[in-house]
Amino acid sequence: MISPNNPLRRRGFLAGVGAVAGLAAFSQVPLEGTALAAPALRGGAYPFTLGIASGDPTPDGVVLWTRLAPDPFSPDGGMPTSAVPVDWQLALDENMNKVVRRGTVSALPELAHSVHVEVDGLEPERHYYYRFRYRGDVSEVGRTRTAPPEHGGPGSLSFAFASCQDWTHGYYAAYRSMAEEDLDLVVHLGDYVYEYGVPADGGLRETPTPEVLRDGPRDLDRWRMQYALYKSDPDLRRTHARFPWLVTWDDHEVANDYAGAYGPIDANRAAAYKAWYEHQPVSRRSLPRPDGSLLLHGRTNWGRLAQIDLLDTRQYRSAPPCGWGEAPACAAGDDPTKGTMLGAAQERWLLDGLRASKARWNVIATSVMMARLHHDGPTGDIIWHDAWDGYPASRRAITDTFVSAKVRNPILVAGDWHSTFVNDIHQDFDRPDSPVVATEFVGTSITTNGDDEVYGPYYGPMIKWNPHIKFFDGDRRGYVTCQVDRHRWRTDLRMVPTVSRPDAAATTFASFVVEDRRPGAIRL
Repeated sequence: MISPNNPLRRRGFLAGVGAVAGLAAFSQVPLEGTALAAPALRGGAYPFTLGIASGDPTPDGVVLWTRLAPDPFSPDGGMPTSAVPVDWQLALDENMNKVVRRGTVSALPELAHSVHVEVDGLEPERHYYYRFRYRGDVSEVGRTRTAPPEHGGPGSLSFAFASCQDWTHGYYAAYRSMAEEDLDLVVHLGDYVYEYGVPADGGLRETPTPEVLRDGPRDLDRWRMQYALYKSDPDLRRTHARFPWLVTWDDHEVANDYAGAYGPIDANRAAAYKAWYEHQPVSRRSLPRPDGSLLLHGRTNWGRLAQIDLLDTRQYRSAPPCGWGEAPACAAGDDPTKGTMLGAAQERWLLDGLRASKARWNVIATSVMMARLHHDGPTGDIIWHDAWDGYPASRRAITDTFVSAKVRNPILVAGDWHSTFVNDIHQDFDRPDSPVVATEFVGTSITTNGDDEVYGPYYGPMIKWNPHIKFFDGDRRGYVTCQVDRHRWRTDLRMVPTVSRPDAAATTFASFVVEDRRPGAIRL
């Protein structure tokens, strides 16, 4: 058997990835006719089993997504081996009576018959409704919205952020509650899927799963099935259908704690990246490139109220200069030539964008926590190197820019830790008396770690050594909502009592505000 890392297999796979980019561009060209004449599916199965979604809103457009997969746990998804036509509609009303845009596009087998429709020419700051059709089958109706005009007034913004949703660790009860919120956006910060095999009983869900899922993903077909399993959850699908999403990734979309720039992109990682694209509501700019990489980080402006910079903290990061995992800090971490979290190009893009920003609130969405977390007291030097602590030079480039460019109201939102933190961000964590220059909210997991008590007992004793950590909770599951206007930012920590039931309702565990031009969160 040829290894996934075998150079011949890697070259062959990446050659196929390169060919897909041109085909995908072609798939956006409107087709004549409709999907009514599309090929019949085996057994007449319903094609929209994975739901619908929208994302990347701009003042005049949005991306609409679906994937045709009548048999999602077969290698071909139950679809023909050819491109097929899919109809789409966008309307002003939920009943789809006032259709303002419509079209027919190709769903390609090379992209798992996924569809990414980039609709433009829309009105800013308004809701739209959308659906897809294949032959006689029609998807559910989704709701999306466009961003405010670029030079619009401060206005308001309501969004939720989430991360870490291991399907086997419990039900997505948090998404059931999130779907009932009045939100403009959802921001997902990574670990949308996990790279592990799935037990026969579905883990904590106690739901039978197909035999083909026993081993973890190592090729494209199996990665597609992993996404299909996660998207089989009705509450995740409903939340996608209710709001536009901004999406980044973390490590488990490939492998635990990996550093993307540490070694070449092998066939498995390229397959994981491609499957991620196929299953997320992102535009053609994120199509996999010939080398297997893809462009993920991006900027969303919410009028003049907020600038949201969505980071990719995995693809370009080097090996941590002072060691992996839990290890001592060292001088190399302060040398920007020894290690990087973002890579030179992305870091330059971020810092230039912060310097040029006219927004009242400047939001950095990052998969991992930026604040320092001392593990062994104020005189010790043990830290966790898979977070920004492992790349202090990269962190200081950002915090120094907050100060030098007088960036207004920097706010960081992060995931990954399966715990909740509210942090003051100092300009230099090596100087505890340096000014507080930003505020950070770290959300817990949707399900990962289930109902177990893991990080409360582990991190809890460390908090006393980290006075900049203003709040910590280690073992509740949930998500975070943020309400933003011109005067203040409000964060609500939304927690569910258990992930053993899909109907466990979220409640607000704690709330914080950040006042305009006053970094640091205040608990209500």
